Amino acid sequence: MRKSRLRRGVSSRTARRAGGGAQLVAAIVLVASVVGAQSQTIEEKASSCGACHGEAGIPQDKTKPMIWGQQEGYLYLQLRDFKRGTRKNDEMSPIAAALEREDMLALAAYFAQKPWPSLEQARAPAEVAKRALVAIGSVGCTGCHLGEFQGDGSVPRLAGQSREYLAKTIADFRTRERGNNPGMSDLMNATSEDDLAAIVEYLAGR
Repeated sequence: MRKSRLRRGVSSRTARRAGGGAQLVAAIVLVASVVGAQSQTIEEKASSCGACHGEAGIPQDKTKPMIWGQQEGYLYLQLRDFKRGTRKNDEMSPIAAALEREDMLALAAYFAQKPWPSLEQARAPAEVAKRALVAIGSVGCTGCHLGEFQGDGSVPRLAGQSREYLAKTIADFRTRERGNNPGMSDLMNATSEDDLAAIVEYLAGR
């Protein structure tokens, strides 16, 4: 059976489970540190996030998002949704469950102020970029993510995000595995896989 183009470059489910073991251990350690260290500074609390999101803001597992320089409102809402259970993840759900609202606000502000890292991903070829721009116009991406795809407030930056993370996120919206934005799921399911693959290549290379 032909593998979905959106899943190309993304680890297989088996590999993700195997690689996720170490990340799950890190998540458990982080939960323990959050619960048992109420007097920690926000910098000390944030340092534990590097286990998955990268000490310098670039995750080793490219299916994990870059959060340095991401929009503050978006970061807070994702932590809130993980805590509420409207967004689920084996690593993030228990971490967010242990956070108070003040912690989530502080962590969101802390990471939003960091510089956005460069992955130096190749720009999309001209024909791919052309297809992506047509699809973007049809979907209306810039209406929320803005013209340069920097996002704003509660809307995330997409430009320069990991290619693998973008592909996984779109795939998760399409299957509704990611359930905290039904409108995005509807949009992704109304767009062809080839168009979405072109959008991923275009955004990653921005």
